[in-house]
Amino acid sequence: MRSHALMASSALAMPPRLETKDAEPGNEQKGSPPDTTEIKKAVEGFMTTFEEFKNKVNTELDQVKKAGSPDAVTVDEVKNLSKALDEQKKLVDELRLDARRPQITGHDGEKRAMTADEQKQRGLFLDYMRKGSMSEEFLDFQSKALAAGSNPDGGYVVPVQLDTTIDRVLSEVSPIRAISSVMQVSTSSLKKPMNMGGAGAGWVGEAEARPQTATPTLNMLEFPVMEMYANPAATQTLLDDAYVNIEQWLADEVQITFAEQEGAAFVAGNGVNKPRGFLSYDTVANANYAWGKLGFIASGAASDFEAPVDAARTGPEDRFIDLIHSLKAGYRQGARFVMNSATLSKIRKFKDGNGNFIWQPGLVAGQPDRLLGYPITEAEDMPDVGAGEFPIAFGNFNRGYQVVDRIGTRVLRDPFTAKPFVLFYTTKRVGGGVKNFEAIKLMKISE
Repeated sequence: MRSHALMASSALAMPPRLETKDAEPGNEQKGSPPDTTEIKKAVEGFMTTFEEFKNKVNTELDQVKKAGSPDAVTVDEVKNLSKALDEQKKLVDELRLDARRPQITGHDGEKRAMTADEQKQRGLFLDYMRKGSMSEEFLDFQSKALAAGSNPDGGYVVPVQLDTTIDRVLSEVSPIRAISSVMQVSTSSLKKPMNMGGAGAGWVGEAEARPQTATPTLNMLEFPVMEMYANPAATQTLLDDAYVNIEQWLADEVQITFAEQEGAAFVAGNGVNKPRGFLSYDTVANANYAWGKLGFIASGAASDFEAPVDAARTGPEDRFIDLIHSLKAGYRQGARFVMNSATLSKIRKFKDGNGNFIWQPGLVAGQPDRLLGYPITEAEDMPDVGAGEFPIAFGNFNRGYQVVDRIGTRVLRDPFTAKPFVLFYTTKRVGGGVKNFEAIKLMKISE
C-alpha cells in the first residue's frame, strides 16, 4: 500500500517536461529522423496513459479511505498502467535520441549513421552557430576539414549532415539539378574528356595485312565552379532557444536563395561568375547539327506552335514528334521535356489525330505529367512562347548537362555588422554546362 501511495505521489508531482515545444503543432523539427509526427504520437500516447494512471491512483486512494484497502482489480490496473508508462517513456526517449542522432543521406540517396567524429563536429558547429564558440577542439576539426579540400579563405566548413541537407533540398526545388548529372569536386573546376569517335575499322582476309586505323578523337570539356552566397540573419534570442533546429533553419533559409540562383543559371546563365546554362550555347537547325551547338526543330508557325488543322485542335503534335525523333534513339530512354508552366498550359489543349490529349497527368502521386509518353519537368526560368524563343527543350539531361558541386558549404558567423541580428554568411561553389551536345534538343518558335 505504501509503495502505491509513493508511486501516486511521484506520478502526480511529475513535471510535464515531455510537453515541450517540439510536441506542439508548428514547432516540429522538419527533416529530423524519425518523423516528428511519430514523436508527437508517442508523447500524446504517454500523456493519455499518464492521465489514466492518475485517475486510477486517485481511485485507489479513495478506496483506501473508504474501505481501508484498495480493490484487487484496481491494484492490477495501476500496476499495468505503471508498466505501460515505463514502456512508452522508453519509446519517447529512444525516438528523441534517434532524432538527435541524424542519419546522413548522401547524393545517391543512401543513408548511414553519423560517425562519432561527425557527431562531435556537429555539436561543436552548433555551439559556434549559437554562441560563436571557437574552442581548440572546434578549430582542430576545421583544420582537418580544410585539409580535406576546402579553401581556407574565410568561414567555417559546415558538418556533413548540414551540407547534404542543403544539397538534398536543392535537388527537390532546383528542377534542372534534379534531372542532371551531379558531381562533387575538391578543385576549382571539373575537366571531362569526351570521346568524339572516329576510330577506323575494316574487313580483311585471313592472311592479309592489318594496316593502322584512325584514332578516336578526344575533346576536353571544363566546368569551373563559381561562388554562390546567402546571408540570412537571426536574433540571438532565436539562437538561444534550445528547441530551434539551427541546422534545418539555415538549410531552409539558404535553399530558396540558392535554388532560385541555380535554376536561372542552369537554364540561361552566361558562364560569367555563374554556371553556363544550356540555352546560352549556339544553336543550329537540327539538319545542320554540329558538335558544340544545340540542334533545334522549328515550331512551324510564326510566333507560336503550329496551328491546329481542325476545330478539335489536332495537328500540332507533329512538331513534338519531330522533336522527339531529332534525338538519337540511345538518348531517348531517360529523356524528358523541359518547359515553364505557361508553355505547358498551351500544350495541354492539343490533341492527336484520334482526339486524345497529347498531355497526360501523372497517375501516381509523385510521378510527373507526360507529353507523348515522356515526362515533363517544369522550369519557370524557361522562356515563354514568342518569336525566336526556345520555350521547350527535350533530351536526356542526365547525359547532356553537368552540375558540379565544390565539396563543402562554408559559414561565417557575423554578430557585429547588423546588431541585434547575427548574420550567417553562407557560401557554396557550383558550376555547370552542357557535356554532351547530342543529348539535348530544342524547339524554336518561328519568327
